Amino acid sequence: MWMEINFESETPIYTQLVQAVMKGIAAGELKAGDALPSVRSLAGDLGVNMLTVNKAYQQLKQEGFITIHRKKGAIIESAEARAASEGQLQRMAEKMYPIMLESICRGLTLEDFQRLSATVYHQISIEKE
Repeated sequence: MWMEINFESETPIYTQLVQAVMKGIAAGELKAGDALPSVRSLAGDLGVNMLTVNKAYQQLKQEGFITIHRKKGAIIESAEARAASEGQLQRMAEKMYPIMLESICRGLTLEDFQRLSATVYHQISIEKE
């Protein structure tokens, strides 16, 4: 299965699930129109509570990565539907803020930060191939 959970991680399980789906989309493993496993099925496969999977799916829906249909289940949205709005860009900037603070406190220059960002971006892009 393309989704792995680290039960020893400090990152909550539902956040790991959200990130796994986003990674699947970024890597091209999940394409628009693809169905995700049902909440019950995924919870059983991973050995987690259904409420945890449901929370992840609800967050993915709220952020525009999936739609949830009663009969079809959770479906990956199109690239157009996933495009970042102004509000989503603002939310992304807010998430980056503490990372940027830590970078500055650790003595990274803007160029260092950009290089690090580019490295991570390219790692994700390589996984896509």
